[in-house]
Amino acid sequence: MKIIGLAGWSGSGKTTLVTQLIPALVRRGLRVSTMKHAHHAFDVDEPGKDSYQHRAAGATEVMIGSGKRWALMHELRGEAEPDSLSLMQHMTPVDLLIIEGWKKEGHEKIEIHRPAHGKPLIQPEDPQVVAVACDQDLPGLPVPRLDLNDIEAVADFIVVHCGLQEKAAAQ
Repeated sequence: MKIIGLAGWSGSGKTTLVTQLIPALVRRGLRVSTMKHAHHAFDVDEPGKDSYQHRAAGATEVMIGSGKRWALMHELRGEAEPDSLSLMQHMTPVDLLIIEGWKKEGHEKIEIHRPAHGKPLIQPEDPQVVAVACDQDLPGLPVPRLDLNDIEAVADFIVVHCGLQEKAAAQ
């Protein structure tokens, strides 16, 4: 399974780019999955649901399954937050795993950067940044600069960078 991360400061457009890239990559015949880092307590369950009651009662894991999907919720209950590599072990292998967030971890990533937001580039401090997707030119950038608004070009870069040309061409 090939992996590429999309990293950037909050509000840079990571989720927007991911949701545009997925169909562009799927049209090329690739099977794509994603992992997203949440910076705050989040819940995918709702009070009143049976699964919520199981977790509230103290279950460490609750799995829900139906004819359409299944989900596994694991309560950390004081354990340290897992890193992306640990969580990745729970993913079913696909052609490409896109990791959104986890900007400080060691996987290769494309930085999403908007100079108008006034935040510094991550790239100079992170050798794992293989390209920067930006909405304007960045003179002197030592890695490729991708046009943030050209989704097909960003998808093409990912296919080539991750060595998925044969898989994509077979479709």
